[in-house]
Amino acid sequence: MRHTNEMEIRFESRSENEGFARVAVASFMTQLNPTVEEVADVKTAVSEAVTNAIIHGYENEIHKVSIRCTIFENVFTVEVCDKGKGIENVQEAMQPMYTTKPEQDRSGMGFAFMEAFMDSVEVESEPGKGTRVKMKKTVGKGREIWTTRSL
Repeated sequence: MRHTNEMEIRFESRSENEGFARVAVASFMTQLNPTVEEVADVKTAVSEAVTNAIIHGYENEIHKVSIRCTIFENVFTVEVCDKGKGIENVQEAMQPMYTTKPEQDRSGMGFAFMEAFMDSVEVESEPGKGTRVKMKKTVGKGREIWTTRSL
């Protein structure tokens, strides 16, 4: 039998809730017995996605951000969704250093960080309707090799 588990949370798009989102996702992920590095990777990616929703999606207005996490065997999936202004050109927005808010010292590295820390990142967005960032990470990848070598 294949093991699946999921959770969903919704919270207001306040910057102080970014830390809550990181901890909630990390707590749910612990059932996979991840390494400290795997947890840190996911927390960083979630921070970037939530920050994008707050700053770019809602432009610092207070609305709802939702996060849905799914575990299927050893694959951890997290989706961060907003119903904000959306992204006109997703491909352009995902380019490193691209930012729509240079005056706020935004580095334009959010999507690049998500891609660096997760195995896959998919972005769906529609102007005026919102954005969904879906990220996946296989937990424990390579651990079996390490165990075999250390014997």
